[in-house]
Amino acid sequence: MSRRVRRRCAAAADRGKRTVASVSATPVVVDWTSLPDDTVVQLFSYLNYRDRASLSSTCRTWRALGSSPCLWASLDLRSYRVCTSTAMALSTRCGHLQSLRLRGADSVFAISSLRARGLQEISADGCRGLTDATLAVLAARHECLQSIQIGPEQLDRVSSDALRNVAVCCEQLRRVRLSGLREIDGEAISAFARHCPDLEEVTFLDCGNIDEGALGKISSLRFLSIAGSRNVKWATASLSWSKLPKLLGLDVSRTDISHIAVSRLLSQSKSLKLLCALNCPSVEEQEMHNPIFSKGKLLLTIFTDILKKVASFLFPHSLTDSKLVFDQWRCNMKRKDRCLADMMTWMEWILSQSLLKIAETNPHAMDEFWLKQGASLLLSLVRSVQEDVQEKAATALATFVVIDDENANVDPARSEAVMKDGGIPLLLHLARCCRESAQSEAAKAIANLSVNAKVAKAVAEEGGIAILTNLAKSTNRLVAEEAAGGLWNLSVGEEHKAAIAMAGGVKALVDLIFRWCEGNDGVLERAAGALANLAADDKCSLEVARSGGVHALVMLARSCKAEGVLEQAARALANLAAHGDNNGNNAAVGQEAGALEALVQLTCSQNEGVRQEAAGALWNLSFDDRNREAIAAAGGVEALVALARDCTNASEGLQERAAGALWGLSVSEANSIAIGREGGVGPLLALACSEVEDVHETAAGALWNLAFYSGNALHIVEEGGVPVLVNLCSSSGSKMARFMSALALGYMFDGRMDEVAIMGTSGEGSSKGACFEGARKMALKHIEAFVGTFSHPNLFSLAAASSAPAALSHVAEAVFIQEAGHLRCSGAEIGRFVSMLRNPSSILRACAAFALFQFTIPGGRHAAHHAALLQKAGAARVLRGAAASATAPIEAKIFAKIVLRNLEHHQSESSA
Repeated sequence: MSRRVRRRCAAAADRGKRTVASVSATPVVVDWTSLPDDTVVQLFSYLNYRDRASLSSTCRTWRALGSSPCLWASLDLRSYRVCTSTAMALSTRCGHLQSLRLRGADSVFAISSLRARGLQEISADGCRGLTDATLAVLAARHECLQSIQIGPEQLDRVSSDALRNVAVCCEQLRRVRLSGLREIDGEAISAFARHCPDLEEVTFLDCGNIDEGALGKISSLRFLSIAGSRNVKWATASLSWSKLPKLLGLDVSRTDISHIAVSRLLSQSKSLKLLCALNCPSVEEQEMHNPIFSKGKLLLTIFTDILKKVASFLFPHSLTDSKLVFDQWRCNMKRKDRCLADMMTWMEWILSQSLLKIAETNPHAMDEFWLKQGASLLLSLVRSVQEDVQEKAATALATFVVIDDENANVDPARSEAVMKDGGIPLLLHLARCCRESAQSEAAKAIANLSVNAKVAKAVAEEGGIAILTNLAKSTNRLVAEEAAGGLWNLSVGEEHKAAIAMAGGVKALVDLIFRWCEGNDGVLERAAGALANLAADDKCSLEVARSGGVHALVMLARSCKAEGVLEQAARALANLAAHGDNNGNNAAVGQEAGALEALVQLTCSQNEGVRQEAAGALWNLSFDDRNREAIAAAGGVEALVALARDCTNASEGLQERAAGALWGLSVSEANSIAIGREGGVGPLLALACSEVEDVHETAAGALWNLAFYSGNALHIVEEGGVPVLVNLCSSSGSKMARFMSALALGYMFDGRMDEVAIMGTSGEGSSKGACFEGARKMALKHIEAFVGTFSHPNLFSLAAASSAPAALSHVAEAVFIQEAGHLRCSGAEIGRFVSMLRNPSSILRACAAFALFQFTIPGGRHAAHHAALLQKAGAARVLRGAAASATAPIEAKIFAKIVLRNLEHHQSESSA
């Protein structure tokens, strides 16, 4: 798809002006350049950095306003890859930069090129490869740093040496938050104590060895978290930390701290007000039987009502609903003292971190916690004024509902708990904010929650489809990816498909594929998955095609290497091709350059899901005559025979689609003969032995088509196919499988194979001839038994004795196979059944009459087509002869009469 060039609509002199229709319909010219500077700066503040820089380049005035220090006091670059050249391009605006958030060790390395010597806060995640050297350079060039936060990934390459450098260079540090260090020795911690007199908060998450005694020397410490850290000597820690004169809050969540150590800390520390011990097994076990009471202090564990405890601590006499405790505290925050405000701010942060970690590990016996208070607690944190807390809480909501990540299974009770507590409008409100990081996390939570059908309905009713569609148009990859995931999950519900299309979701998803066509597998898989769901709906499939979806999906199938993307692209093409009778998408997919070749190639994929969806797409496409021959020309016969041969131990879905694709291709004579020549009979017979009805039904259909040609029929006999078909004909639970097996046996033994069989056995003695005759008798016996299962003696006797149409109608209603109405026969096949009506075998005559009855019953999908072929072949005379034959069985007579009645019905319909 070529990008459309915008037409220039205004003269150069009118740039910056826009004509707006007022209420009175009088045109009003608005000159954007005449807006007050403060207004422009405020508008700029709502834009992301890319758009802000782009808009600043439009004119000299806006360039100056766009560089205002207040717009560049903080930067969130987590959604961008920050290299040295990018940082240098931003450096002219970063002279007053104070706060910076980014992602990746390479981005941290590039910080020095920003030349932000006054930088005070840095927060980085995704820094697994961060080294001592990078951290040391960061500290050396930013002496004004007051806050360093790096995590939550493991920092295996950062040692205590780097921490000493940070302490020496950044003497103004007030907060240090680090994760996953292997060891933090006493010298490093002592360096913080000596050089950083204002250090108030230290967080060492999921670290290895920590010198507990050295931490007790940081006398300025007010908040300490070692959540998830290992090898802590709790006797030393409790003794040392209880002496810290200013310690207000301590977080020991996810550690093996003992009940005794917790009791000692709370009782001996004079300053400690809050101790958080979430998911600490030893404490929780003891707390249930021997709870710790400490007046005026908070102990938070999994088995305590956290919200209720905080509410009683903050508002012992005034708060009625504990779920609103954080909201009420925020409203009254200005009236509280600094210590309490700082403690509550820190509490929100550690709770968001711990709950996210617990949600990620999904420990046992947490259901009660999540249902009773976890969901409410996370929603309270989503309303926090701290951006980091908001995002972590939204991420935790997205995580804790998923109980099986690989199969995307969501706990219904957990997701509905979020919905009942008002989580859906809250998350949608967060998704509408101007911060892209919050948008992506909120969209992720909405997407995961929407796996539950009840929640999906609530999301749609709250306007979530329009919100996600707008987010899918974002130029931020992470936002677009999560929004596409939300639309993917919502599109599972049939009731949401039309709404997504009406909101412009189809176009947004197609555009995503073109925008992120390379190296963005997450976006592409979600977009293709959503389009696959939408393409299953007839009207939406037309919208997918109109929006360029066929070209986009074929492009993915041809060029993408990611298996997840290929599977969803193939599934989408399969669904588009499934509406052949209702629209032209089947033909459109086949006519798209490279589509059929790509799908044939995908049947050779190492991934079973890709093979299955590609085979399904080829099966659907093979219903179009042109596609059928083009698939064969692209090597489809060889590929699908090989697939059928290799999938005997694969999933039922793959087996069904492999046999189904061969069934579709075998409709034409050339393809049917080619399948037999390529060795397709053996694999199809193996699939026909499956216990799964869908599998042996499609295999029977393919064998029925193959058996029409004498050479294939002989292959079926030689490869032991007669007992297989006989078994299906007599014992399958699928009427269709039994029907098609009987027809295949009828083709094989109506006399046309005799000449080929005689030629093949003449040089090998009479043993093969005897085997062939035995196979014929077995086949005819079971064909007779099959037709006999549809015999109703009373109805048949009544129909034979009466010429009333009602009697025949009763028989037709009793023996009609509903699914047989979907079968479509060629003129040659109909002609063969007519010839079979003259066969010396009364069994085959009855079988032929039964088949023609099924193919012409009014209401059948292709009944009129079959009736026209019978009229063209002059079958009426043959049918009358069969109906009046003295030697024919009663079944053949009755079925022949019903076929004649069907022909009259279709003739009168066509005349009308």
